[in-house]
Amino acid sequence: MNEESDAELLARFSLTGCEQSFTELVGRHINLVHSVAVRHTDDPHESKDITQAVFIILARKAHSMGAKTVVAGWLYQTARLTAANYKRAEFRRVRREQEAFMQLTPEGLTPSVIWSEMTPFLDEAMAELKQSDRDAVVLRYFENQSLKEVGKAMGVEERAVQKRISRALEKLRNALAEKGLTATTTILVAAISTHSVQAAPLGLASTISATALKGSAAAGSTLTLVKETIQMMTWIKTKTAVAIAGSALLACGVAASIVHHKEAGSAQSVEHTPAQREKWEAERAGAPGNVATDPNAQKAEDERRAVRASKQ
Repeated sequence: MNEESDAELLARFSLTGCEQSFTELVGRHINLVHSVAVRHTDDPHESKDITQAVFIILARKAHSMGAKTVVAGWLYQTARLTAANYKRAEFRRVRREQEAFMQLTPEGLTPSVIWSEMTPFLDEAMAELKQSDRDAVVLRYFENQSLKEVGKAMGVEERAVQKRISRALEKLRNALAEKGLTATTTILVAAISTHSVQAAPLGLASTISATALKGSAAAGSTLTLVKETIQMMTWIKTKTAVAIAGSALLACGVAASIVHHKEAGSAQSVEHTPAQREKWEAERAGAPGNVATDPNAQKAEDERRAVRASKQ
């Protein structure tokens, strides 16, 4: 029997409230979410609270998530936002170590070394990626799925996945380089694949499944965190929609302006071209009262005048 996809489990939970489907989703992705939380705080208790909050949000937002949503990517982004709300100050706590790291030569870097230095900046750099690029990186290197599996989850061909991942890794490398973390793409990939996801504490998955389905059982601070993160997610979604609409209106305005100028320029060029002026002069020459401009007509007129003069 084929294993159900994340989308199928999410759909069943959303439509029927199937606790088994939700529990399966928690079991599949708790390590991913917990690892994001750990990167933002050294406190095990705080990491558990962040992880719990993320899955409470999933339970509450499941009905509004589209069929094309990549669950792992969505959970990663939600975990990042939740952790940022929970421990905003600690998010940048090790920047002072950057100067010492820059003394290392690139040849001396290993995945373990680069990982210890990129940890404070990785999620911030990931946030700069487009959602589709970020989803691809999460599936490929955080959850170590094959290109075929990533393509199936995202509904695209493997070749398209490879291009998307290559583009995303280059952007990620550049973003980290701005923090002073210079490393090759190969080392970055090795570091992320090896260290980005660590096992969550035993028993946490079952506790979270029960609490997320009954949000009122969670601690007050956790529920506050859930509320704040949902508000942030709504704000980001609204901001993105407004930006897209603004870009579309701007593009339409520019296109209309170009068409207007082209039409005006075309009309002006037709009115004043040498060919048009020559044609107009020729027509004017053939009109009544303008016979003098025609050599043959002028000769006939002279002859008529000579005949009239002789009769007089």
